[in-house]
Amino acid sequence: MRKALGMIESIGITTAIAALDSASKAADITLIGFDKVIGVEKSVSITIHIAGEVAAVNAAIEAGVEAGNKVGRVVCSKTIPRPHEEVDFLIKEFEKNLKEKETKKSK
Repeated sequence: MRKALGMIESIGITTAIAALDSASKAADITLIGFDKVIGVEKSVSITIHIAGEVAAVNAAIEAGVEAGNKVGRVVCSKTIPRPHEEVDFLIKEFEKNLKEKETKKSK
């Protein structure tokens, strides 16, 4: 993968949706997955995973973090500019999980 990988981890679904909405409007990125974890700082954490060109992911992360913090709390964020090819496995798992979730919703 030569695209950048970006992640925004927030407390709560509302914060994550606000962050993703703003990130998607700020730059040409693709949602490749998300995770829900119970127990981060004794709350429910949602991490969104996005991909795109490095500059686009950086802009999207910046906009997403700002918007998320207006609604709730963003715990952390990170852009990995050129992930090692070993990270491709993880990204493919994110994409597969997202497709499975979409398939379950449509049934």
